[in-house]
Amino acid sequence: MSAAEGPLVVGVDTSTQSTKALVVDAATGRVVASGQAPHTVTGGAGRESDPRQWWDALCEALRQCGDAAREAAAVSIAGQQHGLVTLDGHGEPVRPALLWNDVRSAPQARRLVEELGGPKVWAERTGSVPGASFTVTKWAWLAEREPDAARATKAVRLPHDYLTERLTGQGTTDRGDASGTGWWASATEAYDDEILTHVGLDPALLPRVARPGEVVGTVRDSHDLPFSKGTLVAPGTGDNAAAALGLGLRPGTPVLSLGTSGTVYTVSQRRPTDPTGTVAGFADARGDWLPLACTLNCTLAVDRVAALLGLDREAVEPGTTVTLLPYLDGERTPDLPHASGLLTGLRHDTTPGQILQAAYDGAVHALLDALEKVLDEDADRTVPLLLIGGGARGRAWQETVRRLSGRPVQVPEARELVALGAAAQAAGVLTGEDAAAVARRWDTARGPVLEPVERDRATLARIAGVLSDAAPLLERGI
Repeated sequence: MSAAEGPLVVGVDTSTQSTKALVVDAATGRVVASGQAPHTVTGGAGRESDPRQWWDALCEALRQCGDAAREAAAVSIAGQQHGLVTLDGHGEPVRPALLWNDVRSAPQARRLVEELGGPKVWAERTGSVPGASFTVTKWAWLAEREPDAARATKAVRLPHDYLTERLTGQGTTDRGDASGTGWWASATEAYDDEILTHVGLDPALLPRVARPGEVVGTVRDSHDLPFSKGTLVAPGTGDNAAAALGLGLRPGTPVLSLGTSGTVYTVSQRRPTDPTGTVAGFADARGDWLPLACTLNCTLAVDRVAALLGLDREAVEPGTTVTLLPYLDGERTPDLPHASGLLTGLRHDTTPGQILQAAYDGAVHALLDALEKVLDEDADRTVPLLLIGGGARGRAWQETVRRLSGRPVQVPEARELVALGAAAQAAGVLTGEDAAAVARRWDTARGPVLEPVERDRATLARIAGVLSDAAPLLERGI
């Protein structure tokens, strides 16, 4: 390892599938070491993981970082949002964690929204209308379906909270991740006692919400970790808030993330309150807000269409009048949980490449429609759209986003933005800087800007028309 120009920090991304660790030079943002280890997700009726796997994966990822991790002066954990971690009095899991994409609590979500005043009341109080991904609905499901486990629970944590607490011995979370629980009120920036009482959760079981930039503790004695005793620990945050930090995101700059699911968000100084539930009114990790919308069908759905057609994912062809709504897993935005994919407009001369392009168009249309709801009305539409995630470097994705958005598109060169954002947060507790300012100093958003092209309004109108006409069928899952 070459000599670092500044102190070293560690940023961690504990996601659904794996834990990644980066050791970063706090002065320059240079990644000097990295490691990654997988998790196991059990299927069946839901999506669950044993939280102890996350700790083992963290230890392995840090081991792969070698001596660099031992030299780190600070560490921060970013993690998958919404997951329900239930611990007993000894800090051991009562049961496997319910992950964000476990949707068994959909009935409880609908009931909670109705019982506590309806969507508008929820949006005004918590910033979001909770769906099955939110932690509050998962706790309601647990209390109803596994009451013995609920009674045995002495602490409730989110995934990043669990790892942070094992580092420090202190139960803390941050406002960014707390805002995805459904029991943290964005209006007051505190836990909502009425909601907690309604779902039968004692607030004493919840972690303290740390202030942005606060040192929440130091690494305690542990033979499993390479850190020195006394290494500073930052609050950590949820994965989307960490990615916003990793980009050094300024208010009004839009982000479109192309992963298995698609996500659009921006930083805003206005507290979001969308009663339709399309926009989740999350907090960011700094003190602003992170309005966000998510689609379920993105790169995985398009790749599945390519596989069905026997095509490479880049083998698109222009000139199509075909419309394909790739709602292979149902859809969250628009709210069509029981929908399936819909293909219409086939002709004798339609080619497989045109059908594949229609799949891209359908996926990007949903994301851009959601983006319009995320952005403030007075947002500057000429600001480049930051394209991130696994699909961001794909030519077909880039060109489809350019054509349907009519905006300049910037593709940051930096990878692992969630872990980089956590590293920036760790650097911030060392230097006293704002974490987003640290990332801007590191120039993490640097990357080529693709110039705007004329917006393809005809395709957008055709997709919107098909979606409107087919909505009754899609709602019934036909």
